[in-house]
Amino acid sequence: MAFSKLDLSHSVLEGVKAMGYVEPTPIQLRAIPLILAGQDVIGSAQTGTGKTAAFALPILSKLGTHEKTPRVLVLEPTRELAAQVETAIRDLARFTNLRVAVIFGGVGYGRQHEALRSGVDILVATPGRLLDHLQQGTCTLDGVNYLVLDEADRMLDMGFMPDVRRIVERCPRTRHTSLFSATVPPEIESLIKWAMKAPQTIEIGVRRSPASTVKHVLYPVAEDQKTDLLRELLERVNYDSVIVFCRTKNRADRIGNMLKKNNHAVAILHSNRTQREREQALRGFRDGRYEVLVATDIASRGLDVANVSHVINFDVPQHPEDYVHRIGRTGRAEATGDAFTLVVAEDAQHVQAIERFVSQKIERVKLENFNYKYTALFEEGKPGQTPLADRKTRGVRLSGGYYFGPVRRRKR
Repeated sequence: MAFSKLDLSHSVLEGVKAMGYVEPTPIQLRAIPLILAGQDVIGSAQTGTGKTAAFALPILSKLGTHEKTPRVLVLEPTRELAAQVETAIRDLARFTNLRVAVIFGGVGYGRQHEALRSGVDILVATPGRLLDHLQQGTCTLDGVNYLVLDEADRMLDMGFMPDVRRIVERCPRTRHTSLFSATVPPEIESLIKWAMKAPQTIEIGVRRSPASTVKHVLYPVAEDQKTDLLRELLERVNYDSVIVFCRTKNRADRIGNMLKKNNHAVAILHSNRTQREREQALRGFRDGRYEVLVATDIASRGLDVANVSHVINFDVPQHPEDYVHRIGRTGRAEATGDAFTLVVAEDAQHVQAIERFVSQKIERVKLENFNYKYTALFEEGKPGQTPLADRKTRGVRLSGGYYFGPVRRRKR
């Protein structure tokens, strides 16, 4: 079906055409008619499926012309996501006179005050900075007709749910609400019952599984060889661009600086970087100036970076959902991608939780001709050996041993 069949306004269709979109994605095809009809929507889909346009296109079509008071509020968990969504909505609205603004922390208030004073129709915001503006009286939500809670589970993980509730309370009761979330834990179920009216649920694809276009494997290794293995993987793999995920900000800095010394073009992204540094890192990575992005989980959800050929988890994520989101940075929009996870003995419980979550055993791989030190992980799968995860020493349970083979090379 073409976008022209979805009852979108002419000016919005012009924006769609200018963006180069040809046919709606599955979530767009199902969400757009519901939002146009005024029904609350809960959307769940894998990353890279066009979620932003799924709510932006119908809302833009319903707004009409510019007014002074914000009529649309989109809440995002991070400033990177907020900036990205604001850019996408601005592009889609380019043939309207609607105004879009974004407000988030980590920067001064001056430009944000100026944008709010001049009048905006669509406001994209992070919870903390929006509450600051509400308390200062520089922003009002009395005219909000459309509320979008994006990446709701991520906002829950980051401790924003009390702020989100306070913000929702400041919005009119008679409004349309959309909520997008990869998972729906009890706290979000409670929010849905309180904030939404008879929502329609849209689920696209398998929520708990990685995209079928991503080949993902585990690389067991001794703790003191993780850095050497990472360096060797980057030397041998034929990649276009790669994101390396670390558990902590300090480790991201250390790994990033190490890779720079090894002549890799590296950008570093985490919450201690200034807003300018974060924007420069993302822009440079998108433009190809940096071949490697070393990041914490701030980059695991929602960031729209095309042509990421590889993801490497230097640290196993502690939450299974984050594993799916991290490796979902590659293999987007039907492209193929590879995801490697470096695993040490202490990661056993997290690996088992991930495998339960994705309902599959993840292949274990050894890198050819790498001078491995002994680790108890290599005893797994041998006859008579008790799985490490069943011993006092935690480890990775392997049922079938290892695949000894070369790294799969990406076709250029």
